[in-house]
Amino acid sequence: MLMLVMLVGLLLTLVSLLVVGALAYVVHRRPVLTQPVTVALAAAAILIAAVSAIIAAGAR
Repeated sequence: MLMLVMLVGLLLTLVSLLVVGALAYVVHRRPVLTQPVTVALAAAAILIAAVSAIIAAGAR
C-alpha cells in the first residue's frame, strides 16, 4: 500500500508541475489574463495541498 501511495504522489507531483508550467506559460504569453506570478503561486499552493493530503492518507 505504501508503494502505491508513493507512486500516486509522484505522478500527482509531476502532473501538477506540468500544469503549473503550462499556466505560467499561457499567462506569460497573454499578459491580459492575469499576472504570471499569481497564477503560478496559486497552482503551487494547490499542488502542496494535494501532496500533503496524499502523504497524510498514506501515513495512517
